Amino acid sequence: MNRSRPYVLGGVLALFALLAALILVDVLGTVFFAITVAYLLIPLRHRLEARGASQWMASAAATVVAGIGVFVVLAPLFIIFFLRLNELLALASLLPDAVSVELFNTLYEVTLDEALAVVFALIRSVGRSVATAAPEVFIKLTLFSFLVFSLVLSGGSAGRTLLALVPAEYHDAVRALDSRARETLFAIYVLQAATAVGTFLIALVVFWALGYDYVITLATVAAILQFIPIVGPSFLLAAMAVYQVAINDIVAAVLIIVVGGFAVAWLPDILIRPRLAKETADLPGSLYFIGFVGGLLSLGPVGIIAGPLVVALLVESVALLSDELHVEDDGPDHSDTSSETNSATPER
Repeated sequence: MNRSRPYVLGGVLALFALLAALILVDVLGTVFFAITVAYLLIPLRHRLEARGASQWMASAAATVVAGIGVFVVLAPLFIIFFLRLNELLALASLLPDAVSVELFNTLYEVTLDEALAVVFALIRSVGRSVATAAPEVFIKLTLFSFLVFSLVLSGGSAGRTLLALVPAEYHDAVRALDSRARETLFAIYVLQAATAVGTFLIALVVFWALGYDYVITLATVAAILQFIPIVGPSFLLAAMAVYQVAINDIVAAVLIIVVGGFAVAWLPDILIRPRLAKETADLPGSLYFIGFVGGLLSLGPVGIIAGPLVVALLVESVALLSDELHVEDDGPDHSDTSSETNSATPER
């Protein structure tokens, strides 16, 4: 057999993978998320198969588990909205007919009717955008589900095929990178859930201390918004601040922006993510934070996963190269002392 043939076919695979990425660029984020989720679900499929399930049934069950996870995250937001709809309407009835603000010796007055007109126009605009984007979102969700199922079903054979293209002497390095990638992805998703739980607990204390009603509801919304990149709990805090300004409670508005912004919107990302990253992914908190922020700013929502993953693989690559070169950890340098001792010793 021609020994170069597998590598030629591997090059063809890489070429068509690049071509597919260019053609499918609009759904590349969906494909990336599906790959990362499937990567984590393959071990679950193997466990289900070990208990007697067929490969197809095990893959379907693992995909359903992923769908349930997404539902568990999003469902409380809709449930709270419908359960608290009457309370939201009651709060809206407390708004004054007009709000006056004096700025630079000029009095500005905004009536409730004008504010409602702006709000309804915004709602209509958002509604039109949602209605326009709904078919695309549905298609991407369907694509995501099919991709996760297909990748879980055939992921093992695809991984073995790619591993076979790598020379045998590098299999240990590939397995090390594979292990690091799986641990990092697991840690990232665990970190997201842990950050949401931490946000809920912190928000619970903050909203109670500031004297708000329905603190459990507000804390739950803040925790769920933690899953939305960039916006996060800041959206809730801004809405609460606007409401306080509308009822002429400027102090409460300032407190919710300053105290809530620090404790609810900023503190969980700084306090929880880096610490758990060190424990779960063996990744220094500073490097995880760089990957998280840099990936988010560079790639958007995809960067939340891609950024820390690339940083973790970079760290693992450095460790592999260090082991290969037999580089030891930094310690006291005795080279100068040794040379001085040797020069001071008389020859015999």
